[in-house]
Amino acid sequence: MLPEARAHTPGHRYNPLVMLWLKAFHIVFLVTWFAGLFYLPRLFIYHVATPDAPGRARFVVMERRLFAIMSIGALFTVLFGAAMVTTAPALLATHWMHAKLPLVALLVGYHAWAYRLMLALRTGTASHSQRWYRWFNEVPGVLLLAIVLLAVLKP
Repeated sequence: MLPEARAHTPGHRYNPLVMLWLKAFHIVFLVTWFAGLFYLPRLFIYHVATPDAPGRARFVVMERRLFAIMSIGALFTVLFGAAMVTTAPALLATHWMHAKLPLVALLVGYHAWAYRLMLALRTGTASHSQRWYRWFNEVPGVLLLAIVLLAVLKP
């Protein structure tokens, strides 16, 4: 039995197979999103280090394309997560979900912050060093660890 099935509201039943499909697609798009979250700040580091205009222009294109792909991953991660909660609303009553959702909100905020940084690099108004971007690059890893531990262990 799925852990989610144990925490259902009385009278609210759902098909566990549907939940498995939703969870599978949630994970697939989460991987897509995180691939971008891990790589985009790396591009920022290389972008800042590039001295020539053609090189910077190349990074602008790479960053824009990667951001589009990771935004699709983010959108579908959130949509499939919302579909799981809609399918099993009692998930919202669990303590681990109360801890996970603010972390997901922080992740969405990080995504938006990365967009603003990308725009600043594109326009040449970025003021951060390579070292700063290296630290910025660590944030999604910490959030991923916390979110996965909560989702798997359900403390």
